[in-house]
Amino acid sequence: MNKRVIGIILIIVGVALAYWGYDLYESAGSQMTRAFDGDAPLEAWAAMIGGILLVLFGIGKVK
Repeated sequence: MNKRVIGIILIIVGVALAYWGYDLYESAGSQMTRAFDGDAPLEAWAAMIGGILLVLFGIGKVK
């Protein structure tokens, strides 16, 4: 595959993963956990950070 195509795929997957992490962070269960413990779920942070890293890596491939 072309580097540009791989970069575009990484960007799309990264955006979807970051959005999913944000959705996990704002879920009702997460809000209850944050209200009692003050801590956000690790899955939400991992998905958001992983998505951002994939987007940045994909941008590097596209250039």
